[in-house]
Amino acid sequence: MKIEAFSIVGITVRTDNSNLQKLTYDMQNLWGKFIAENIAQQIPHKIDESIYCIYTEYAGDHTQPYTALLGCKVDCALVQNEVIPAGLVCQNFAGGNYKQYIAKGSLLEGVVFAKWQEIWASGLPRAYTADFEVYGAKAQNLEAAEIEIFIATQD
Repeated sequence: MKIEAFSIVGITVRTDNSNLQKLTYDMQNLWGKFIAENIAQQIPHKIDESIYCIYTEYAGDHTQPYTALLGCKVDCALVQNEVIPAGLVCQNFAGGNYKQYIAKGSLLEGVVFAKWQEIWASGLPRAYTADFEVYGAKAQNLEAAEIEIFIATQD
């Protein structure tokens, strides 16, 4: 599927998948800060209430360091004319060809990470530009969530 260019405002962490304990710590801290500091409410010109977790700036493949950006999709034209709140970043993504996956189940039991393990083992020809998860209305029920995962492909 083709995804059009979009922009995200949020917070970031640099991490990697080589050490599960470090990855878990980094991502829990990112999500913890996002929730505790009510980051979503600080983001100007949001397009909707969905939360995006973007994986970008890959140093190589999924085994190498990358940046995780947690935030909301924004109207880029409006955001460019406004100062972004301190501590937040605005990043533009070019879009491109993507394959969509759906993670269904309990967020508390690691359904998203399990889906990523499946993706890593799939042999999908990935572009390693910007992959992302979308936590929309169907992600609100922690025990029966549906999270969309989009993987940039080389096609």
